[in-house]
Amino acid sequence: MTHPGNTLSRRRFVGGVAAAGLACSSLFDRVANAASGVDSLLIRPPKGFVPLSIPGKVVKASGKGDFPSLMQPNQIWPKSEVARRLLERAMTELTGESDLVSSMRRFISPSDVVAIKPNGIAGNAMSTSFELILPVVEACVAIGVPPEKITVYEQYPSYLLSTRVGAPKYMLPSGVRTETHNNKDCTMSSVAIYEGISTKYCRQFTEATAVITMGLFKDHSICGYTGALKNTTHGNINNPEAHHAHYANPQIAMLYGHPIVTRRMRLHIADVFKLMYDRGPLLKDPNTVVPHGAVYVSTDPVALDTIGWIEVDKERKRHGRRILSESGRAPSYIETASELGLGVRDVNRLRLSEIQA
Repeated sequence: MTHPGNTLSRRRFVGGVAAAGLACSSLFDRVANAASGVDSLLIRPPKGFVPLSIPGKVVKASGKGDFPSLMQPNQIWPKSEVARRLLERAMTELTGESDLVSSMRRFISPSDVVAIKPNGIAGNAMSTSFELILPVVEACVAIGVPPEKITVYEQYPSYLLSTRVGAPKYMLPSGVRTETHNNKDCTMSSVAIYEGISTKYCRQFTEATAVITMGLFKDHSICGYTGALKNTTHGNINNPEAHHAHYANPQIAMLYGHPIVTRRMRLHIADVFKLMYDRGPLLKDPNTVVPHGAVYVSTDPVALDTIGWIEVDKERKRHGRRILSESGRAPSYIETASELGLGVRDVNRLRLSEIQA
């Protein structure tokens, strides 16, 4: 598998970070130092439970058949049965288990407090689908997690509404919580992870022992591309606007690399029934959203975002746009995250399994 954009060498990466005033070796120290004073948040999985982790592996389950016009009024896609089928096939391929519930048991313990973070920033024409969120929640309940210990949450009410969670006829199992944090609902003490900026992670995230993200593949006007990593970082803190300088590199990597995050993350699921190849993350032009018809799953956010970057660049080329690196928006934070040991960025070491479901 070959990346269509520029693959940054270690020399270029270190030079770029140093130019921004941060030597590569110091990133580890800065993240480690930021962990001091928040010992109570540095949780571990429930005793005796070891969540499955497969660095470098990504599974793509694609749907068969034609896709409807995405921008028709009131057009709902994917259909529930399609979303459930693709999710189960992706999860069973990733885990080697026979069904969705058995697969979810590899990541989530009945003793966990589970937080599920979708992404609705671009509106209902380009958001995580309720039809995909529902079977994830149901699988968590089926393995024995009490519904009241499961929260589906977003940054703002409008973002959650975009996913249709909680809307009439779009209800989750009774007892499951739906919340928004509004960049204010934070109960932890501040940590200074990047350039002394005081930051807090939201309560929905810090009260959880296990987090599942359900992001997208989309263009981002500042960062180039955003998916699993940024949905986990900027979607969970009180001051995301303070962490966009230098194309959000190394901020995204450093925010994700904090133990508050890494000790909670269990699984990344990407809803890529649709893909936004330009002018994101807000939906400014419906024509920049195209059918993709797939669900991706991974425990490795770096590997998943590397694949997402590749797919966005493919669509950019297909529609006559320059790839992200040529347009000056290469998402270099993905490389930084790899340097911090958060996942596999080298396309020669990635393992992408593609299946039709």
